[in-house]
Amino acid sequence: MKISKIFPFSIFTLFLSGCLGNMNPTGSNSSPNYPWFVVKQPLLVKNILVPTGTTLTYNEDYFKTGEQDKAMSEKKLKSINFPANAPLNWGGVPVTSISKFFNSEMHGVSVNANFKKLPDENKTRFSRLWESCDSDMGILLKNTNDWSFNKANIADVESCSVLYQRYFKDNAAQQTFLNNMYNELLKVKEK
Repeated sequence: MKISKIFPFSIFTLFLSGCLGNMNPTGSNSSPNYPWFVVKQPLLVKNILVPTGTTLTYNEDYFKTGEQDKAMSEKKLKSINFPANAPLNWGGVPVTSISKFFNSEMHGVSVNANFKKLPDENKTRFSRLWESCDSDMGILLKNTNDWSFNKANIADVESCSVLYQRYFKDNAAQQTFLNNMYNELLKVKEK
């Protein structure tokens, strides 16, 4: 008798917890449908001349979702994704995307590279350090309206993957690596 009374209550509890556990602010189980725009002709964005086929993704917008018929304000830009056949040369490295830091209090971007498209003869000390992280690199910017490889605008290398983070100030090895990376970045000859 006790099992028959507990069983329906257990099923109801599991059902309710499943419904409540999957709730998110968008009202569905999927990620937000961020507005995005595919560049139809070369366009200057965040001081970068982006090629045709580049996808610009913007922050969530109440009135706009999905593909847009024109570029939105750069102030709302979340990321730039370059076409697979046309990576951006950023500091001598083929870059696939640049994304604004998730934490709005940090003024910087994450830069993702495709080292398979970088010939050995074009590698520099900077690119080798970055490649050794096997991940994206976070940089702090003085002016967040400029995501280009403008050494005068790059305040610091904030991170290189999860292995090296400025957050861990007491870790001398991490700080030394990031200092070396930043110093090598400043030595890159712009082409």
